[in-house]
Amino acid sequence: MGTFSIENFGCRATEADAAALRHGLLTRGFHLVDDQSCADLVVLNTCTVTAAADSQTRDAVRKIHRVNPAARIIVTGCYAQRAPDEIAALEGVTWVIGNSHQTEIPKIAAGLIDQPSEELFPVPPVIQKDFVPASLLDDGQMSLARGPAKILTGDIFAQTFVQIAATGVGEGDRTRPVLKIQDGCNNRCSYCVIPFVRGRSRSLSPAVVVEEVQALVAAGAREIVLSGINLGAYGRDLTPRASLFDVIQCILEETDLEQLRLSSVEPQDITEELISLMAESSRLARHFHVPLQSGSDRILQAMHRWYRAGHYSERVKRIRQISPNAAIGADVIVGFPGESDEDFQATFELIEQLPFTYLHVFSFSARPGTEGAKLGETVPVTIIRDRARTLRALGRKKSSEFRATQAGRVLRALTLVGGDDTWTPALTANYLKVRIPGRVPANEWRETSVLLDETSTEDCVTTSFQK
Repeated sequence: MGTFSIENFGCRATEADAAALRHGLLTRGFHLVDDQSCADLVVLNTCTVTAAADSQTRDAVRKIHRVNPAARIIVTGCYAQRAPDEIAALEGVTWVIGNSHQTEIPKIAAGLIDQPSEELFPVPPVIQKDFVPASLLDDGQMSLARGPAKILTGDIFAQTFVQIAATGVGEGDRTRPVLKIQDGCNNRCSYCVIPFVRGRSRSLSPAVVVEEVQALVAAGAREIVLSGINLGAYGRDLTPRASLFDVIQCILEETDLEQLRLSSVEPQDITEELISLMAESSRLARHFHVPLQSGSDRILQAMHRWYRAGHYSERVKRIRQISPNAAIGADVIVGFPGESDEDFQATFELIEQLPFTYLHVFSFSARPGTEGAKLGETVPVTIIRDRARTLRALGRKKSSEFRATQAGRVLRALTLVGGDDTWTPALTANYLKVRIPGRVPANEWRETSVLLDETSTEDCVTTSFQK
């Protein structure tokens, strides 16, 4: 069988999808290579959260085709689900396969190497047009692209949860595999296209999650990151109903996993019992990522967010009260249509007073078919850039202040892939990126005494190695 390379764009959930694709291709007999220029097959697993994410995919296709014109390029993921025709029109693309049919990729890939791809699908695949608003596409239509690229996508809302193979340790990055236990989203935030390309919220059963964790632990995982498109909604679709708290307890009670970390959880799903469990269990990484998006109640309402600034503030302060050393991160969007100077100031002041340890700042990007794309009062690009720059500076200040509070503490860190002969990257439970002196294998625990490195421009600290 031939060689392949995977490039992943986007969130933790797409990382989990990429791991499953990698495993499926390896199982089919493909050989993984890092260099796209010599791969027979290149899979791009895409994001479509912003216009910039779409542009990254198109740029990647052009670059790969330029340096490796013989490569078969398969584009999948959220962008492929949303705008397959747009991608299929790019020179060099062989297949565009939506989220709805990702499990078909290993079979299709094998066919591309072993036989003409037409033999796999003698009848052109049909794109079902009724699963997204017509406004998601510029012309309101979905059709097969003219040219050599083939498209396979369908009704994402008809999909059930596809179990992810319990892999990731030993395939690519040997540390901290991502386990997606929930997919899709029932919310309809006015700026977000993801529900249209991921479908309704659906969850793996707690029993299956435990099996997946056990398999990952048996494969060598010491930390696992639980992920989902809307992780806090986990289990609400199950019978009997379950919750994120329930499945975390099952993992802690029924597996030998050494450390569990959560990806993003919406503020309305940060419950008192979840905060307390995080503080009480030494096996739960003290790390909360809680999307904020705006500190203005007026903008939060226009975004169709289910909370207001006061509720958000109370939850974050409660986390800090119970877990004084926990990492607390947030996503923030600047430039949402109609965002006034007063709205932005409310966001700035809220962030300034809350104990964040890092920020992810995004400039608003109108997504086709979303309500936010239809709103007037667009904010000038120059103002959006200035506001984003201001919040990123505030985020760096918050991060620096938190690192200073950790100086002198002895923390356990898990070594990662990377570094050089003089140092090894590692990550603490409270999300400090640290450097272990010397070359240390990945996926090992090290006790570290935190030392600040005032000369470093990276968001990390250096550490002394403590035997």
